[in-house]
Amino acid sequence: MVYTNYPTTEYSNNLSSRRDVMKIRVHYCLISLVLQILLLTGDSAFGLEPGMSNDLKRFHFPDQFLFGAATSAYQIEGAYLEDGKGLNNWDIFCTSKGKTHAGETGDVADDHYHLYMEDIDLMQRLGLDAYRLSISWARILPKGRFGGVNQAGIEFYNNVIDNVISKGIKPFVTIHHHDYPQELEYRYGGWLDSEMQADFVYFAEKCFESFGDRVKYWITINEPNLFSGMAYEKGIYPPSHCSLPFGNCTSGNSDVEPLIAMHNMLLAHGKAAKVYREQFQPKQGGFIGITAHMFMYEPFCNDDVHDHEAVNRALAFNAAWTYDPLIYGDYPPEMHFYHGSELPNFTSEEKTLVKDSVDFIGINHYGTLYAKDCLYSSCNCTGSSCSKGADRVIEGFLYTTGEKDGVPIGEPTGSPRFFSVPRGIEKIVDYVKERYHNKPMFIFENGYSSPNKTTLALEVELDAKRIEYHKAYLSYLAQAVSNGADVRGYFIWSLLDSFEWIDGYETRFGLYYVEPHTLRRVPRLSATWYRDFLSKMNLRNME
Repeated sequence: MVYTNYPTTEYSNNLSSRRDVMKIRVHYCLISLVLQILLLTGDSAFGLEPGMSNDLKRFHFPDQFLFGAATSAYQIEGAYLEDGKGLNNWDIFCTSKGKTHAGETGDVADDHYHLYMEDIDLMQRLGLDAYRLSISWARILPKGRFGGVNQAGIEFYNNVIDNVISKGIKPFVTIHHHDYPQELEYRYGGWLDSEMQADFVYFAEKCFESFGDRVKYWITINEPNLFSGMAYEKGIYPPSHCSLPFGNCTSGNSDVEPLIAMHNMLLAHGKAAKVYREQFQPKQGGFIGITAHMFMYEPFCNDDVHDHEAVNRALAFNAAWTYDPLIYGDYPPEMHFYHGSELPNFTSEEKTLVKDSVDFIGINHYGTLYAKDCLYSSCNCTGSSCSKGADRVIEGFLYTTGEKDGVPIGEPTGSPRFFSVPRGIEKIVDYVKERYHNKPMFIFENGYSSPNKTTLALEVELDAKRIEYHKAYLSYLAQAVSNGADVRGYFIWSLLDSFEWIDGYETRFGLYYVEPHTLRRVPRLSATWYRDFLSKMNLRNME
């Protein structure tokens, strides 16, 4: 039976949980049959083009290609005030009424802080090559530069990293994944102040010193482009800054503050990369980069030249906003053209600092949207997937949406703007390949959340859509790689169901279902599929 190879926890003694597992096992044969039928017939729903093979194997990727799974500290660790950890921005934000689904928080989350050994065993059972984790800034430096180093935090991550490596898994470490000490917000306003650059570099240096002898892949900041928009344009991430029409916050300027925050994050990355390359990389021999959130876009009207231009503009205001400065030393020409003097300037010294400051390009990709030009067209977007502010330069004078005439661009998922359009991963990789001369790439996040909220038994059994999603996306990624794209790894988001920011625990991406209250980890069918896909029996020389 499918679950006998997976470890269980003490929570499995719970009677109702045991009954759930028995139901899963009793129904497994029937579900397996349904799963096979769905996988054979599901390609059209998930966008595989005619002629593309559904028989995806690991050997369709290069021998050194890394397959992994990803998590982040605030989303899984819990233990929000244990062993000297300080309060971070999310700890404070989540206490405000109405900020997250059902008022949920990451106070306990998946309790990975206490269950990390079990979770590492799950990684080994899957056969992962790599695991992407993040470091809780406030667990290492509770008050940033303005207090001491928390040795208990250092010890925790040493234990995680050492045990991951002992299982033959490569750790990829994100230094900053949306969370930072609240002390820095209180003192000077976080990413809106250039002081934050010095705090980030100080934190990064502590990470390099403490873990760099074993960690060979560093991601400085997760999705600076997305965080800038969510925190300072829409106001739905801490510190909740925004202005109309994007939101009705008590403070903020949605047209300006995202640019300032992003500018400080890019400079912080550049300074941290410089420290790493000069002081640590020669001895430690690792690599440093960043990862950006990247939608792919398609023209709302394929025969409208302005909508094609809107696609290029959307990509420039999204992916290139991060990577043009870090590879070419300045913001995209499209942003300069439309923002003018409102766009922060890099000094000549800063251009030198940020230029070529990444050893690899990180891509977090979940879906594809339509882009509609609003410079030459009248725009009136309706629907839950519509972006706001189409008449504003911060949005590039366009709107993006996942629907056209009531028809979705792809299979809807549990996230309103994450439509499954597998061809999008090939297109975004090709875009990065062309714009940045095929610099090495990693897909650091790609994942599926079900639109249906169900019981444990159904969550685990009816998981065919998640498998279809990953098979389809990997098929298009394999095609991009076969056409010469230098992609070196793929990480599923996520290893576990976790706290999904403002969605709380309502949105679930995990290969493992995490049962509320008991926190018992139960493998979904997608975990079984991924294990089988990664197994030695799937290698070319075993065929």
